[in-house]
Amino acid sequence: MVTINNIASNKIANNMVSSELIHPGEMIKDEIMARGLTQKELAQQMGVSYTVFNEVLNGKRPVTTEYALLLEAALGTDANIWIGLQTSYNIQKAKSNRSFMQRLEKVRKYAAIF
Repeated sequence: MVTINNIASNKIANNMVSSELIHPGEMIKDEIMARGLTQKELAQQMGVSYTVFNEVLNGKRPVTTEYALLLEAALGTDANIWIGLQTSYNIQKAKSNRSFMQRLEKVRKYAAIF
């Protein structure tokens, strides 16, 4: 957590958490629509199960490295984009978990001693 004297920590951009988490599957859906494809067509082109792919698109499963590489091959988009979006989503989700953040703060306090 970034701290600056006389500024509330929740007002510092690096500490802010989006009020609405957006799974990268939503952005993949937008990309599919923009290209005039269907989810089934793309799943077939990528050689993956439509059911599993649909779960990725609906945020029920993560965008794995394999899926990111398949999307890169099928759409010509860099796999790092999808992995980066998934990582950002995972971090935001963790930061929205109060018990995890309390645990993290304890670890930071302990680490600060050394």
